[in-house]
Amino acid sequence: MARACAKSPLAGNLFVAPGNPGCTAVARTVPLSLDKHADVIAFCQREDIDLVVVGPEAPLVAGLADDLLGAGISCFGPTRDAARLEGSKGYAKDFCREFGIPTADYRRFQHPDEAKRYIRSRGAPIVVKVDGLASGKGVVVANTVDEAEAAIEAAFESPGAEVVVEEFLEGEEVSFFALCDGAVGIPFDSAQDYKRVHEGDNGPNTGGMGAYSPPSIMTPELGQRVMREIVEPTLRGMSERGSPFRGVLFVGLMIGEFGPKVIEFNVRFGDPEAEVILPRLRDDLLSLLVACASGALRGGPPRFCSDAALAVVMAAQGYPAEPLRGSEIKGLDEAGALPRIAVLHGGTREINGAIYSDGGRVLTITALGDDVADARKRAYAAIERIKWPEGFFRRDIGWRATARDGKK
Repeated sequence: MARACAKSPLAGNLFVAPGNPGCTAVARTVPLSLDKHADVIAFCQREDIDLVVVGPEAPLVAGLADDLLGAGISCFGPTRDAARLEGSKGYAKDFCREFGIPTADYRRFQHPDEAKRYIRSRGAPIVVKVDGLASGKGVVVANTVDEAEAAIEAAFESPGAEVVVEEFLEGEEVSFFALCDGAVGIPFDSAQDYKRVHEGDNGPNTGGMGAYSPPSIMTPELGQRVMREIVEPTLRGMSERGSPFRGVLFVGLMIGEFGPKVIEFNVRFGDPEAEVILPRLRDDLLSLLVACASGALRGGPPRFCSDAALAVVMAAQGYPAEPLRGSEIKGLDEAGALPRIAVLHGGTREINGAIYSDGGRVLTITALGDDVADARKRAYAAIERIKWPEGFFRRDIGWRATARDGKK
């Protein structure tokens, strides 16, 4: 996001808080904690900040946008009430039901025994979701009743837990994005991500191990249908509830014979979806964000280049459980020097000029190509230049697209 905003002629001083070593190429990093709203506001006032773009979901759910707006500081990102679309899966499901938005059948539970009885009555496969934020890891797609019951037991180990149990939908997942100014929404772009940690879509869910854009399944006609059946009713519904949605609405879709259905809402640019959507954007991102924040979004959809983009996440061993931190990563400059490659930092830190891992998903290698197969070849060629024995990555990102196109 910082790289995309830095390209704008509107950009003056650009700050990223708290940032990482990769951000320093395009912005100044600031050691601010986003859960300390007063500190963020004081910094914005001191630096005369014109616009704050809130990236992560947790500060939005905690009301950072509300506090910024209350201090007279323009903010791209929904208010606390509007961010409940991501902050509570139960809220989002009830919202869809109330406003006729297509989604999987579901039930909400606050007691494990009731949830287990319901699962036994429905059978498997079935989906168990922990209500609340879980960084993309709070969902279990259970292939057996025993798996589902184990997920219920794990969820209710936390006091005050609540779960959503929903029907399993057959189809293909797509992430669809729309920019919203509270009343008007325009389609942005779409991507397809890979949530499971291992090749072949095996292992536990993660925050995302890679993505590509654009997915061919998202035709213009299907995009219009998503806007008509999902995005526009969402904007109307949030306004009726007194929580107009301003920001980017990320709609996680399942596309099947039943048409598009909502799997989840996110209220920010996704990761790793943003890493394949924003490099393809031809228009000025910052001017679009300003228009959303000021309620002045006009015109048609933004323009994107015809290139495909593909991103591969490099994660630390142990992720998504307990990632190994503190291992040195070499070869980043060599990888980034390759044509049409961007090496994007996530969980990294710099010590005496060297880069070390400092999180679960540590790097994202994004490549542009003539098509998905070309972008995929370029991304993996760049990864070969990176020397990090303590890291790992999926080697099959983009397989759906290349299989559909008959390419390897």
